[in-house]
Amino acid sequence: MVRPCGLLTRREEPAPLNSVSVTLSIQECVAGVSATLNYENKERVPVEAFFVFPMDEDSAVYSFEALVDGKIIVAELQDKMKAHASYENAVSQGCQAFLLEEDMSSRDVFCCKVGNLYPGSKVALTLKHVQELPLEPDGALRFMLPAILNPRYHLSRWPANTCLQIKAPAVALDNLPYTLSIIAIVSSQHGIKKVQSNCCLTPLEYLGNGKTTAQISLVDGHKFDRDVQLLIYYSEVHTPSVAVEMGKLETSSDCFMEESTVIVSFYPNIPETQPPITCGFIFLMDWSGSMQAQCPMSKWDKSQLRIDAAKETLILLLKSLPVGCYSNVFGFGFSYESFFQDSVRYTQHTMEEAVRKINLMKADLGGTEILTPLNAIYGSPTIPGHPLQLFVFTDGGDTFSVIREVKSNSKRHSI
Repeated sequence: MVRPCGLLTRREEPAPLNSVSVTLSIQECVAGVSATLNYENKERVPVEAFFVFPMDEDSAVYSFEALVDGKIIVAELQDKMKAHASYENAVSQGCQAFLLEEDMSSRDVFCCKVGNLYPGSKVALTLKHVQELPLEPDGALRFMLPAILNPRYHLSRWPANTCLQIKAPAVALDNLPYTLSIIAIVSSQHGIKKVQSNCCLTPLEYLGNGKTTAQISLVDGHKFDRDVQLLIYYSEVHTPSVAVEMGKLETSSDCFMEESTVIVSFYPNIPETQPPITCGFIFLMDWSGSMQAQCPMSKWDKSQLRIDAAKETLILLLKSLPVGCYSNVFGFGFSYESFFQDSVRYTQHTMEEAVRKINLMKADLGGTEILTPLNAIYGSPTIPGHPLQLFVFTDGGDTFSVIREVKSNSKRHSI
């Protein structure tokens, strides 16, 4: 079952989340994410609610705070058992309390508990985390905000305090009581070329004279009907870049945050030393009378003959060959013949011609004399730069002679 991320009460009713606003600060290959969840209790009694928030499993949460009636409450890191005890104690006494924890069953899910949200009370919870952005093959950096939790397998023994057991309320996307807004500020020393997304964005706005800083945002009215994905393209993705995070002098002397941190991004552009090798493909098909025997070769169609099953497989292989290779098809029985006099370059035309001839094939060439065509194939000159790969379709033959022939040519060809 796919579980939507969102807010719910202990009675499994939609909880009062008004909006989710996300601010991104992307510098080179690192993203700082600040997500603010705005709640309002419209009930006549205090409520306790949960918000299940998915994020990349490589993210690191570094801040969690709440704004309640103009007062900012900053969370502190505590032992897990102690934090739970403090939260439960505060809730039992009727006090407001907030708890953020990583789910025990999944590293990419955080569960935020809101305890005793008073009637008419408005609360803004802000969660901040950092993550390294993965690099796509085309040089783009990718940021993704999941719209749903990944499908989970329900284990026979869930941990008692996992938030993945909570049954999320089913709400139509058009009726979601909350909205999502995203504003992203992107910075790169070497310039920003473009930003693409699978969702509707505002036009890219460059800040300042150069193109080293830009801002973009999600258009109003977005619903959680898909993952929000941003692809950031820099002007010189292969040029090394450096980002510096200044240390905090007010921290204790034994805290690593006191020291400044430097991250160096290096994505080398390594040219290919040689073009990829494309092979020459030879398909040797048994057309002997035994291939016409009514011997089932398919678990779906028990009446399918050997020759028909072999033809289906051969057509599938032909349609899967790489562009630029060479190919040919041989058929054998008492005698043998080939579709083309020599191997031909693989094109749409030659593929269609080969498929047409395969559909006309019949198992009508008598006995199974595989050694003669095999000697002819091995004796033909190979095309330079296209090593030979041989595929054989047969239901039997002179096994030992074939093995000796293949072994003697194993250094030049593969079968």
